[in-house]
Amino acid sequence: MSTSSVSPPTVRRTAWAEGLDELRAAATTEPGRLRVIGAVLALLVVLFGAVTAWQVSDRAAAADDVVEHSQPLTADAANLYRSLADADTTAAAGFLAGGEESRATRERYTADIATASALLVKVSANSAGSDGAGAQITKLNGGLPRYTGLVETARANNRQGLPLGGAYLRYAHERMRTELLPAARALYDAETERLAADYATAKAWPWWALAAGVVALGALGWAQRRNYRRTHRMFNRGLLAATAACLVLLGWLVAGHAVARGGLTGSYEHGARSLRVLNEARIAALRARGDENLTLVARGAVLTGGQQDFYEAGFRSGMTELAGAGDQGAAAARSRLGAALALADDEAGRAPVRAALTQVREWQARHGEARAADDGGDFDRALAKVIGDKGSTGESFDRVAAGLQRALVHEQGEFRSAADGGRTALDGLPVGAGVLAGLGALGAVLGIGRRLAEYR
Repeated sequence: MSTSSVSPPTVRRTAWAEGLDELRAAATTEPGRLRVIGAVLALLVVLFGAVTAWQVSDRAAAADDVVEHSQPLTADAANLYRSLADADTTAAAGFLAGGEESRATRERYTADIATASALLVKVSANSAGSDGAGAQITKLNGGLPRYTGLVETARANNRQGLPLGGAYLRYAHERMRTELLPAARALYDAETERLAADYATAKAWPWWALAAGVVALGALGWAQRRNYRRTHRMFNRGLLAATAACLVLLGWLVAGHAVARGGLTGSYEHGARSLRVLNEARIAALRARGDENLTLVARGAVLTGGQQDFYEAGFRSGMTELAGAGDQGAAAARSRLGAALALADDEAGRAPVRAALTQVREWQARHGEARAADDGGDFDRALAKVIGDKGSTGESFDRVAAGLQRALVHEQGEFRSAADGGRTALDGLPVGAGVLAGLGALGAVLGIGRRLAEYR
């Protein structure tokens, strides 16, 4: 019985394996090595251009967000807080006037509520995707109608001379102090954090692009050195053009980002920081004014743990935060007005802050007269000193607010000017990166092609 041997099946090699073998074989010859070098050089130059375009576009978008989105949104959140606090303060002033509440007071309250509602809609539309901001907006949307309802009930009772109106107003103020204003403050803080994140992204150095540029230039330098050692020719025009393109792009990248970073840093140091401090000063002034009005509404009915008038203690705390301890002289360095003066980099920025400080000191003096009258049993004189048309603390508060508003407008202009100068430094760089990388890759291929032609 015979046996036949069966040959094992032939293993078919993949195209990938065969291609690698051909590449290894080609690399053993000088023309093959040159082809590989040309391909690698072109790839590195294109990679440099692509990474540069990507990282610069990312930073340009963040710079645009700083100027067009996050900073305006931070300002809107601050104005929302201001509108709510001013509405509460105005409601208390109108209540103190009793049935003689002026039309101007009523219109100011209505305008504040309308502004707060409009800003809520705007902030809600622009804060999509931010969970922290969304939670605060939900609180504000739910709490604002309840607050206005309580104020209207307080007014209705007050017009009829019913003492229950004061209780409703204190309850409305409590809702504002413990729910609405903390939510508005948290929203402001969330938007401020987003602004800081956008600043960090826009100012971050494009390390991947810089590294890719150094690697591409190093490879081109090595290729030219190799070419010189083999041919004793000093220059290869194609490789030289590729090197020049990469050098121009790397220099443009470094200079453009340095200018952009400098502009954005200036907009933060001389704009965004000042705006934040001025907003804090305005918040402190509003809190102090609200507590001052509620001192007369409550008439000592609300006390601290130390048996002091709760609202009078709040007024003093607000004034300390605004200008420092004491009621005369320069603002303390750590107070809001002291910090605003230190951050202002020109007289146009310092002048309105000084004017606000002058009015704060006048406000404190008038407040002292109002408290002396109230403590002496002359409520009508105390009332006139707080909500009267002339010589009142309300007049001083309005002047403080006007001074802070002028300072805010000036610093907003400083911010915009510096930020615009920074972000425009990146204009054209992504497109330029693509063009220069294309020219560089073409130069590398042509330069290597010139050497290959010598072997034909």
